[in-house]
Amino acid sequence: MQIIEPRIRGFLCTTAHPLGCAADVERQIAHVAQVKGKDKGAFADGPKRALVVGASGGYGLASRISAAFGWGAATVGVFFERGAEGSRTASPGWYKTAAFTQQADAAGLHAANFNGDAFSADIKDQVCDYIAKDKALGQIDLLVYSLAAPSRQLPDGRTAKSALKPIGKAFAGQTIDFNTGELRDIALEPASPEEVADTVKVMGGEDWEAWVQALAARNLLAKGAITTNYTYLGSEVTWPIYHHGTIGQAKQDLDRAAKALAAPMAALGGKAYVVVMKGLLTQAASAIPGMSIYLSLLFRAMKDAGTHEGCIEQTSRLMAHRLYGGGLALDDEGRIRMDDYEMDPGIQDYIRANWSAIDGENLHQLTDFAGYRQAFLEMHGFGFPGVDYAAEVDPAAPLRLAN
Repeated sequence: MQIIEPRIRGFLCTTAHPLGCAADVERQIAHVAQVKGKDKGAFADGPKRALVVGASGGYGLASRISAAFGWGAATVGVFFERGAEGSRTASPGWYKTAAFTQQADAAGLHAANFNGDAFSADIKDQVCDYIAKDKALGQIDLLVYSLAAPSRQLPDGRTAKSALKPIGKAFAGQTIDFNTGELRDIALEPASPEEVADTVKVMGGEDWEAWVQALAARNLLAKGAITTNYTYLGSEVTWPIYHHGTIGQAKQDLDRAAKALAAPMAALGGKAYVVVMKGLLTQAASAIPGMSIYLSLLFRAMKDAGTHEGCIEQTSRLMAHRLYGGGLALDDEGRIRMDDYEMDPGIQDYIRANWSAIDGENLHQLTDFAGYRQAFLEMHGFGFPGVDYAAEVDPAAPLRLAN
């Protein structure tokens, strides 16, 4: 038993709180129930057997919660998380998946968990074997690929590592120090061609295609199945480091993969979509230079406009009103746009007007950095009302795994 407090180093928090992570899962489940209670018609048609790759946090966890508690779907989650060891806490995703599984069991919902390297052929084989043999599954009708990983071991044994860098020329800008709230100058040299290629290998669409191919080869995709992969485009103010950088190249590869998957999915009467989500604080986003300023401005503008959404609001709206609700609309590249509220002209005008005006004195007047910081803490299970953070808790949490 121990008192668990946030330990923050740079953009990383090295601890997580099991009760706070459980509170986060409960909050997301409650949102789905609330939305479903207001509009049962939107939940008439939806996923019944879902596989989520990258299921332990952010949009992946929210997708799993939406499918399970919105439509009663049997779900399989794939993730790479660590349990507690001694006084070291488990990772947030471990605690959140444990809490999800407990809630799913209590609700009579089928949930299976696989912990391991989603890039590997071994995990793909294990998951396919399970789906084929499990009576609640047999096939899946929704594959959500929401994996965010810093590296990938390639079939030849080499490890490719992603890089968050500009391409072609150096980047100079500012970021907000999470602990002090002070603005700090940042400078990044352009990525090498090898770093660009490796980032595409890790964060692009190749492994998404591999999962679809593995499932299709064993007839595990149901007729009319849908597969999605989440992306982010963002505002023009972030393009030098994001859209025009290494991560942007990887996201463009998702569009290529979606087009490559169109024919094999159509053979099943199904579809493959890249879904553009809104800017939110995820572990991946917290590491991107300059995104702290953009997201703090975005949160302020969208909260003032009453249009701010978190992961669960986005995934529930996606499934209820886009994928299954008859409101499907695609942009010129064939993508589903869930960033419509973010890209509202009024929201973007506010960001552009204040992007270069922020300093140490007006940070809290122009932005919602407090909300950004709160979102970061909540990502690790801290800052939830009703949780006694002064009480000692057991860092160990049982998690039922299928492998």
